[in-house]
Amino acid sequence: MATVLYRIGRWAFRRRRLVGGLWLGALVLAVAAAAMAPAGEEEDLSMPGTESQQAFDLLDERFPQSNSQGAEARLVFRAPDGQRVTAAEHRAAVEDTLGSLDGGAQVASATDPYETGAVSEDGTIAYSTVTYTVGAVDLTEPTKSALEDAASQARDAGLTVEIGGSALDAEEEPGGTTELIGVSVAAVVLVLALGSLVAAGLSLLTALSGVAIAFGLVSALAVPLGLTSTVAILALMLGLAVGIDYALFVTSRFRDESARGSEPEEAAGRAVGTAGSAVVFAGATVVIALIGLGVVGIPELTKIGMGGAGAVVLAVLVAVTLVPALFGFFGRRVLSRAVRRATRPGSPHPHPVLPAAGRPGIGIRWARFVLRRPVAVLLTAVLGLGTVALPALSLELGLPGDESKSVETTQRRAYDLLSEGFGPGFNGPLTVVVDTSQSGDPRATTDLVAKTVRGVDGVASVGDPVLSRDKDTAVLTAVPRSAPNSGETKDLVHAIRGAVSGVEAGTGAGVLVTGTTAMNIDISQAMSDALIPYLAVVIGLAVLLLMVVFRSVLVPVKAALGFLLSVGAAFGVLVAVFQWGWAADLLGIEQTGPVMSLMPILIIGIVFGLAMDYEVFLLTRMREAYVHGASPGEAVVSGFRHSGRVVAAAAVIMISVFAGFVGMNSPTIQTMGVGLAAAVAFDAFVVRMAIAPAVLALLGHRAWWLPRIVDRVLPNVDIEGEAPGRRVPDPATEPDAAVRRLPVGRD
Repeated sequence: MATVLYRIGRWAFRRRRLVGGLWLGALVLAVAAAAMAPAGEEEDLSMPGTESQQAFDLLDERFPQSNSQGAEARLVFRAPDGQRVTAAEHRAAVEDTLGSLDGGAQVASATDPYETGAVSEDGTIAYSTVTYTVGAVDLTEPTKSALEDAASQARDAGLTVEIGGSALDAEEEPGGTTELIGVSVAAVVLVLALGSLVAAGLSLLTALSGVAIAFGLVSALAVPLGLTSTVAILALMLGLAVGIDYALFVTSRFRDESARGSEPEEAAGRAVGTAGSAVVFAGATVVIALIGLGVVGIPELTKIGMGGAGAVVLAVLVAVTLVPALFGFFGRRVLSRAVRRATRPGSPHPHPVLPAAGRPGIGIRWARFVLRRPVAVLLTAVLGLGTVALPALSLELGLPGDESKSVETTQRRAYDLLSEGFGPGFNGPLTVVVDTSQSGDPRATTDLVAKTVRGVDGVASVGDPVLSRDKDTAVLTAVPRSAPNSGETKDLVHAIRGAVSGVEAGTGAGVLVTGTTAMNIDISQAMSDALIPYLAVVIGLAVLLLMVVFRSVLVPVKAALGFLLSVGAAFGVLVAVFQWGWAADLLGIEQTGPVMSLMPILIIGIVFGLAMDYEVFLLTRMREAYVHGASPGEAVVSGFRHSGRVVAAAAVIMISVFAGFVGMNSPTIQTMGVGLAAAVAFDAFVVRMAIAPAVLALLGHRAWWLPRIVDRVLPNVDIEGEAPGRRVPDPATEPDAAVRRLPVGRD
């Protein structure tokens, strides 16, 4: 692999105009396609095979005139203080408002609260349910405007009106202030790490190019593939983070090779053959983990994984082709000023350049500190991460609804009004579907189901049944006493399903419990059930891949256990922030509750690949030194000398990019930003830079042991880049190499 990438790097350097033109053309086409494509919209989560989804499918079959998962809006009316919504003038205003919607485009029905009894006991709050013939993704802007105009009409009459439901769900648009701050921090870190505005700009330019193409493609395919805003934002988030990091790794290696005296084209080839090999491997692990999300069975999660994987693939392609091409355009300006002076034509010794002797950099000093006190460092790091991970034992999964939105939104205010007037469970009604096609007495069966459900503790009310056209299906609405995302409601759903199982056995009918709340509970349960198997697959993959790369048994095991620690600590942070409310105000999180059910598996998939980035880039240099004669301790120091600063800079960049998305209003994106930023921080700075060197120090030569029979079976991927070209001596491990020491900065 290294040989192929070496040739690609040299070819891209020579054919830089062709490579740059191809990428520019791809960027223009992607942006044009996105500009011409219709905007996509949100879709409801679904999970084939669950009881909730089976019920929705049955409703679509037996009630073809309606859409069981179609858009719905609730117009919630509140009378002024001291007045009742049932007063004549307020009743007239409500009926006029609903009359303006009746017969509108895509409107199936709008209920009259005075006829359906949708008025609170104190007479101050009423609501109307507006149903549509299409799902939320297919609602047109005129239809949404008509709903908002109707609410404005009632407000003009003196009523407080808010709109809940799925009709007004909007996509979250990226591009806010916090994202720009994150990118700005990344730019500053690049300048400090590389000591060159040109080199820093190159990394940013290539990363932004790849992100723009990925984001354009996702936007262009949003409607035909049903891609939501979450897919687009994850592609943007991952593309920025890994794109900048991968470009940084290749650029840093190019500068190292140039400082050793390699000609620019040769340096570009060796940079892509070595750092590029690690980039390809690390990117492949991210892609595999993201594509693996499809095995969970949730279409939305599969799309998120595919979108993120596409962004990572583009970042890898950019790093191994566009980055070396830009080396050809920028030439020696990518190097630091000291290196340019030392290696300019006509210099008396225009070849290898190494740091001047003196006080070692912070990376080397840290590595030597860990080597002196490995046990203390290891225990401190492990106990620290274990303590941070403790809240994860209280992890509760759920899906955010209107209750998690900002109080500035009309959906959240509608939710609060309905809870005040009709109880907290009113916002999460359960739909009980009774299939009486195999029952001898459909009416008696339906009555028995209604009586059974009313008898379940925690049910506030059960509505009258609605029958299908063929009278073979009945639908009951059960309102819980507890809020939709509460543990009591989850227990209630299981209790109802258990109670009606006896009716099914005795009558031959089929009884299914569904609704948005039940669907969310089923998806959360499926996520919990899939978490351990998915984690086992990811860990197994990590061990196998790292065994191939490092030709070791214990190094992969150490890496996998460290990954578990960093993920566990990240889950602990999510629970502390989003469930317990720690620092929630500081992060702009207005409502605490269960952690988004998709997050644990999503974070595992993403962080797995990112953790392998740091493992590969740091330990590759250690193994490279070890196989060329360095002692285990010297190999650790060599790894930190060459890669410590770059890995630290890459981690800070990735943390900044992820943290930049915490300022968005979407609970899903906020959770993802906090979780990924925390996981990267723990994995890079605690696991890879503290635990890893401590374990290597304790293991010594045993760390790089591999049974001969396994060594013969495993393929040799040559990730250190030994095959392409003649190896340039490394003075860290070959002190007799003839080199000249010049001041080019510290690690």
